[in-house]
Amino acid sequence: MGLGPVGAFKLDIGPETPAYSLLIPGSSVEALAELDLRLAEDAEFLKAADTFRNATSAAPSFQRVEVSLLAAFKGWPKLTPPAAAATKAKRIFQLRTYESPSDGEHVRKVEMFHSGEFEIFLSAGFHPVFFGDTLIGSRMPNLTYMLSFADLAELDAKWDVFRNDPAWKKLSSDLRFAFDSIVTNITNLILSPLDCSQI
Repeated sequence: MGLGPVGAFKLDIGPETPAYSLLIPGSSVEALAELDLRLAEDAEFLKAADTFRNATSAAPSFQRVEVSLLAAFKGWPKLTPPAAAATKAKRIFQLRTYESPSDGEHVRKVEMFHSGEFEIFLSAGFHPVFFGDTLIGSRMPNLTYMLSFADLAELDAKWDVFRNDPAWKKLSSDLRFAFDSIVTNITNLILSPLDCSQI
């Protein structure tokens, strides 16, 4: 259907396990909105997914499904899989969601990324996968981004570099981006890719 690369992940560290996430990038809202309708017309898919799609309440496939629609940040418009995805090498992902108290404060947090935060991530050696503004979803207004690492040790080391970067200290001390006023809650999840993941 021209969508991808698709990420499929299991939650390793977070509030509710087991949990799984599917990341499907698309070039248009229409392509994503019509995905289920198009799959329902695909006989091969329906046959392969029959057990999952037609599970009974006695043996359900899942408890709940939550869907969010994100728009890529202008400053990071394309999903960027880590190099390790091509070889299926060991990798983990950090999925962070920042909730803001108002639309105006949310816009300021997004602006902060475009005012140097992307560059600080790269300078600290991070591998960003995507940055997205939530258009439809829960706990809005919020933004979500994903980073990739070889393991938890690398995650901790890179965040130490980030926190101590003089550019970060300068940016985060700007009163326009005062953390307490623009972010009210952070959700921080650690995911690992399923075998079928393209990310």
